[in-house]
Amino acid sequence: MQAALDTVVTLAWQLTDAQNEPIADDAEGTDFYVGGADLLPQISQHLLGKQAGASGQLQIEPHDAFGDYEPTLLRIEDRALFPEVLEPGMQFEHLPPGCRPGESGVIYTVSDIAEGKVVLDGNHPLAGMALRVSYTILDVREPDPDEREAQSAHLDDVDSGMFLAGMPRNAT
Repeated sequence: MQAALDTVVTLAWQLTDAQNEPIADDAEGTDFYVGGADLLPQISQHLLGKQAGASGQLQIEPHDAFGDYEPTLLRIEDRALFPEVLEPGMQFEHLPPGCRPGESGVIYTVSDIAEGKVVLDGNHPLAGMALRVSYTILDVREPDPDEREAQSAHLDDVDSGMFLAGMPRNAT
């Protein structure tokens, strides 16, 4: 069977930056819904017509992946406005009362806490990066009814392929 829109491919994959520094991988294989929310459009297009056993590599520029890094999505807020338990990596879809209003739909990640301040970054972790995807197609199949309805093969694990997913550039 060939990969086509509305099929599920199982990929062994590696994601690196433009200097070939590893970012993420899955040698065992991850299921992705082709043409749905699981893959960036450029990856879906690249897979069309390929069968199990095919391998390849493609480079995706920032504007086609998670966007350019936007300094305007960096914020510094008072530490006192946040919950007592706070550490880098925590995310906020809605900022606590007292913070300047955030951009609609932006998820802010705590990137630093120092001197009574919290640094929040609304950029996707891969924003501004050219990405290289290497893959081998392990399987191609029809989606089950739940996958077809959701247009996603990640019904239970939203993070399983987040680095290849066609999600908004500022969502993690």
